[in-house]
Amino acid sequence: MATPSDALPLPALLESLLFVSSEPVRIAQLAAVLGCTVEAVEEGLAALAAALDGRGICLLRQGDAVALRTVPAAAPYIERLLGLAPPPRLSAPALETLAIIAYRQPITRAQIEAIRGVSVDHVLQTLEARGLIAVVGQAEAPGRPALFGTTPAFLEAFGLRSLADLPPLPADQTVS
Repeated sequence: MATPSDALPLPALLESLLFVSSEPVRIAQLAAVLGCTVEAVEEGLAALAAALDGRGICLLRQGDAVALRTVPAAAPYIERLLGLAPPPRLSAPALETLAIIAYRQPITRAQIEAIRGVSVDHVLQTLEARGLIAVVGQAEAPGRPALFGTTPAFLEAFGLRSLADLPPLPADQTVS
């Protein structure tokens, strides 16, 4: 098997692997495929992200997985090229629920309802159907309720490269 030192530079190899993958790829999987350490992959990803800055594609990261995606600013042009209608806007309750999930994930339906003060069953179904949230585990509580978290589609929809790009909450408006 060729190693990064035998072929292209590591950032170029990472770009190739991510380019052919339609789904985000775990960093450990990239390291295994390339026969190098996770630390080396992290360094290569940082170099790749820097090289892509200001270009039409960017490195999208969620947790321990990464993907190449088009930059959010290109979305209207891509939609026009592909003949796609812009997605319908989210309702205020859906946006509120999505914000709670984004900042508090992983979180249960009951915890979301305690914060919002209303039932969120329909809103959760809508957000799941749009691929913005997903069940990411089960809580260690009676009944083992589902834990919700955001997806890579959430990051793409809001033009974020990672959850670290979420704006900080003002101290007096923290999600409790």
